[in-house]
Amino acid sequence: MHPSPRRPAADASRPRSTLLYADRVATANQRGQHAHERGPGAGPGTEASDLHVLAARLRRMNGEINRLVHAFAGSHGLHATDVQALAAILDAREPMTPGRLREHLGLTSGAVTACVDRLERAGHVRRVRENADRRVVHLHYVPEARETARRYFLPLAEAAAATRSRFDDDEMAVVIRFLTAMNEELRLVRTDEG
Repeated sequence: MHPSPRRPAADASRPRSTLLYADRVATANQRGQHAHERGPGAGPGTEASDLHVLAARLRRMNGEINRLVHAFAGSHGLHATDVQALAAILDAREPMTPGRLREHLGLTSGAVTACVDRLERAGHVRRVRENADRRVVHLHYVPEARETARRYFLPLAEAAAATRSRFDDDEMAVVIRFLTAMNEELRLVRTDEG
């Protein structure tokens, strides 16, 4: 176990997320050089090289998913943000409202209204007023549009299922725990810089 490094004094001019990242990089650098600085024959195993490999793999996966998202958006006359909105509506555990969608996407009220207008015109979502309080609007994914998206993204789902089959339940629990923690860290970065 390594002793805790001293944290640098906070710089009020830099966002908290930048400071957190800088602190993590400094910690990783204290534990070992970056992989490209260690020379030939140096194997994996240090936190810095593991972090470098992990970051590269996450960027590649993100790039591949973005490629699919942009292709779907382009073929349906949508923006990539619209597809993110559709995913948020689909994944929501309770009916999505424009306000919650705004918070989720980090957009202005006007931008969310424009996004929902595009999705509604394209036949992907519909606005439904709550019976108890007519001011409350819920966003619902239109079943036919959901099926269109399901068919389009089926290769992604099949790739995920094939990959999942190569890991046992304990390994998947670690992967899910990591992704959950990573998403929380990214949410904090977005909050700090927003």
